Amino acid sequence: MALSSYFADLHIHIGRDMNHKPVKTTGAKSLTLSNILVEASRHKGMDLVGVIDSHVPAVQSELRELMANHGAWRLADGGIQYERTTLILGSEVEVYDSMCQGPIHVLCFLPDLERMQLFTNWLKERVTNIHLSSQRYYGTAKQLQYKVKELSGLFIPAHVFTPFKSLYGKGVKQSLTEVLDPDLIDGIELGLSADTKMADQIDELHSYSFLSNSDAHSLAKIGREYQKVRMGTPSFQELDRALHQVNGRSIEANYGMNPLLGKYHETVCSDCFHPVKEGQVCRNCGSGKLVKGVADRISELADAATFPSRPPYIHQVPLEYLPTLGPKSLHKLLDAFGTEMDILHHTSKQALEKVVSNKLAEAIIAMREGKLKAVPGGGGRYGRIKLP
Repeated sequence: MALSSYFADLHIHIGRDMNHKPVKTTGAKSLTLSNILVEASRHKGMDLVGVIDSHVPAVQSELRELMANHGAWRLADGGIQYERTTLILGSEVEVYDSMCQGPIHVLCFLPDLERMQLFTNWLKERVTNIHLSSQRYYGTAKQLQYKVKELSGLFIPAHVFTPFKSLYGKGVKQSLTEVLDPDLIDGIELGLSADTKMADQIDELHSYSFLSNSDAHSLAKIGREYQKVRMGTPSFQELDRALHQVNGRSIEANYGMNPLLGKYHETVCSDCFHPVKEGQVCRNCGSGKLVKGVADRISELADAATFPSRPPYIHQVPLEYLPTLGPKSLHKLLDAFGTEMDILHHTSKQALEKVVSNKLAEAIIAMREGKLKAVPGGGGRYGRIKLP
């Protein structure tokens, strides 16, 4: 099979189900399954999306409606096709395990609707409300891994360094082996405050493919982070092969925000968000409370003597993050060039300058090349971009 490159964002939430009831309570009301697929296909230019609230029965009902009456269809290699975009069915689970120091979030992806329904039936006996996103699961993390693998699924720890509800940020003291079977992990999602260079300071992560996903809570945030995947077709089985680098398939490149822009990159005072060193009182307000940043947590865990060969991690932000690029300019760009992926990856500076100002065109090219400067974020506040 000939291999090609495809763009994938594998962590997108559902804000509301087809009955207008909340799924991810912090998600936008417009973030429905149907709207996600339209946005990903027609505007973002994503070839593969993972919707990680697919365990919800009403979301499954909407998917059956899309397949019955709105042109979506099942793929033989797993996944659901809608226009140019393949949907991968996923579930984000919040694990409460007695072996964990705190809760951890993990992503569970399954090949088809039938197996996701089986997962729903199993999960609803172990969570309080199967109709909501990221529900607390009461069982061991390994039991969850075993169930996902029994259903031929993929198991990926989510945003593994964030201070709250993540593997290294909250779940373990030192090693993922404290709570997980390392042989049943299919990839590692880095999260917004870390990139490949940072994560590879930890030796036990060297054997895994890294994923950079948006964790989108609104339509606009789809593609905030994503990857380019080398595979035969955008499907579940081909994604599985790419994660495990089978027969030339692989993650070709990660595209993500500069870690400085992540809202948990620096250690900061939890009261006033001023940067602070662990063990010290905030010089700005005198508080002794802090939120440990991802950079400091990785420094605590760092033990690698050598570093593996990795695909490039390219620092990039969505177009909407660019200062002075308003909705009107964004719509003009999309009307002229198609999708956000086309604008970010393919459109020349000369062509951009025919639609937007020279300054914006230069900013888009600088972003494409990973050259935009960033002011650090921390404690729940995002960093920001500085234009030249």
